[in-house]
Amino acid sequence: MKFAELSVLESNFNQLVEGLLIKKMATEHFTVRLSSEISQFTRFNHAKVRQTGLVVDGWIKLTLMANQRSSFRQFPFTGDWEIDWQLGYSALQELRDELTLLPIDPYLVLPTGNNTSREVNSGKLLTPETLVSHILEAVTDLDFTGIYAGGFVIRAYGDSGGQKHWFVTDSFTLDYSLFNELGQAVKGTFAGSNWDESNYIAKINDAKEQLVMLSRPAKELPKGQYKTYFAPSAVAELLSMLSWGAISEADIQQGNSALAVLSRQEKQLSRKFTLKENFQQGLVPRFNDLGEMAAPELDLVEKGILINTLVNSRTAKEYNKPANGANSSETLRAPEISPGNLAFADILSSLDTGLYVSNLHYLNWSDRPTGRITGMTRYACFWVENGEIVAPIENLRFDESLYRFWGEENLVDLTDFQEFIPDVGTYESRQLGGSLVPGMLVKDFTYTL
Repeated sequence: MKFAELSVLESNFNQLVEGLLIKKMATEHFTVRLSSEISQFTRFNHAKVRQTGLVVDGWIKLTLMANQRSSFRQFPFTGDWEIDWQLGYSALQELRDELTLLPIDPYLVLPTGNNTSREVNSGKLLTPETLVSHILEAVTDLDFTGIYAGGFVIRAYGDSGGQKHWFVTDSFTLDYSLFNELGQAVKGTFAGSNWDESNYIAKINDAKEQLVMLSRPAKELPKGQYKTYFAPSAVAELLSMLSWGAISEADIQQGNSALAVLSRQEKQLSRKFTLKENFQQGLVPRFNDLGEMAAPELDLVEKGILINTLVNSRTAKEYNKPANGANSSETLRAPEISPGNLAFADILSSLDTGLYVSNLHYLNWSDRPTGRITGMTRYACFWVENGEIVAPIENLRFDESLYRFWGEENLVDLTDFQEFIPDVGTYESRQLGGSLVPGMLVKDFTYTL
């Protein structure tokens, strides 16, 4: 699809919002949110194409508010004005009938303001005709499995107050694994808005080297504390836990947050640790569910001190706090951990003896009030002695507090480079964004079995 065709979708979306404005009653307010995509999906197995196709999809979420009540309907967005208007107007009428049956919501927030934005980010992606050869050429002799998803993703917003936003990003993700004859795997991701052949080949070559090392006999380690290097993919998994009962202001107010003691300044993290929301890469929209615009950057943790949480307008209304454009779930949308001073060439020598952890999975809170996280190592994790990789390890379960691994005593350093770890989810639709994170070296990390 070309940008000229995207303009037709934009025109139809705007027309739908204008039509609903004409039909709404004086006491009614509404928001209209669009999620749409035109995506090429190609699935690989054994370095061969197993499935490929183009997905064109879209849906509208219409939320109607009146008399301190609200409800919503979701329906397809086809780009055909007559069909979309019929679906939209029918949804409006159904919601009117439904609202009278619903209880009052004391913290309902109505759309206000006059925010408008239009952001169209073009990319240089592989074409459907060339992507197979570019991806497979470097892995023809390997058991390569993965899925490529690339193309346009659209998010848009309009409301009864006149706010209007249009966001388009042209991007791709490649989520892949390389397997050896024993069924062991090295996992990787490659993503962005511009296909960089040299970076892709470098990632594949690094994965090949790890695959060779995986063929060595595995080392079984007893439980205990080990010096550990976490690659950026593993750091991104740990960071994702902050979106689940930690960085949300509502969770802090309700006593459910893993950062509660940090918010009360009873503890602080290492001065080496700085976290912010950074929307300037253009991979996710800045506007939220109410059309409110987040700042291009929002500092959250500055040199170990919590200076901001994520606050949406509903939380702000309930707890008398200033809102900062957070989404309805007050989760991280464009997180970035600042880099440190550890050079790539010095990772193994600085680790000396300990664990090199490439990936983590199955993360959960084991004790949220103390910030304790449990999970398991996964894919290409190694035992290192005297700065050299000796053997792969059997999977380990860990249980450790973020106040330790991001704390002053245990966070040795962060790498001087960052890696973008994309959100590769495709459930219902392609997910946007990801985390920009460095690797990190931790002095003592607790493994329980």
